[in-house]
Amino acid sequence: MATATRTPPSPTTPQTAPGTTPRTTPPRRPRRGGLLRTLWGSTIGKKAVMAVSGLVMLAYLVAHMLGNLKVFFGPDDMNGYAHWLRTLGEPVLHHGWFLWVVRVVLLTAVVLHGVCAWQLSRRDLAARPVGYRHRRHRASYATRTMRWGGIILALFLVWHLLDLTTGTVNPRGQAGHPYENIVAGFGTWYTNVIYCVAMLAVGLHVQHGFWGAAQTLGVTRPGLARLCKGGSTVLAVVLTAGFLSVPLGVMTGLVE
Repeated sequence: MATATRTPPSPTTPQTAPGTTPRTTPPRRPRRGGLLRTLWGSTIGKKAVMAVSGLVMLAYLVAHMLGNLKVFFGPDDMNGYAHWLRTLGEPVLHHGWFLWVVRVVLLTAVVLHGVCAWQLSRRDLAARPVGYRHRRHRASYATRTMRWGGIILALFLVWHLLDLTTGTVNPRGQAGHPYENIVAGFGTWYTNVIYCVAMLAVGLHVQHGFWGAAQTLGVTRPGLARLCKGGSTVLAVVLTAGFLSVPLGVMTGLVE
């Protein structure tokens, strides 16, 4: 005579008494700051941070280049412009506070940009520990030199601050006399070499970085994509020419 066997209940199925409502586990509340941590931990999030911080630095470069061109209008215009920057925002801001706000924002953008670039580079190497057997240079020169360009610009930023902000390495180095400091600084061959190499790196970095930022931020329409790609080249050329015009003006005697 066969005996019926009872199938034990599944451990994953909760046992409830007849006529009662099964108990459900309430959903966990997301931890505070969880979205930001998720964004920061993802590859697309880091690329977005790089894109936004890069656009912040690009806006500063455009404003800085336009301000540098004041040097061609003589010492009164250049020194007056520098004084105006220190009084901008008064009386809401104290004297010189606007420049410090800009410096803090710019430093934050530089740090975020550099950290994301380093972390993405590490992820790229970890995902491809063995190099390709046959290397084909399909990317542009600007693309292949983005990392070295970033290192060059970081080193140049330190030199530039020591030259025209603190005056440590400037032959004149007097606060409140930017026109005279510019003429004195670009009167040395080594400053001209450092500055010209760095500005060429800026052009390559902007040309590739602006286009990369547009792609990261979702520029996919063909017409807008072509506009951004062409605009990145035009912007890189204009910035490079604008920045290089200052040392060339000093070297040719146009600015003295």
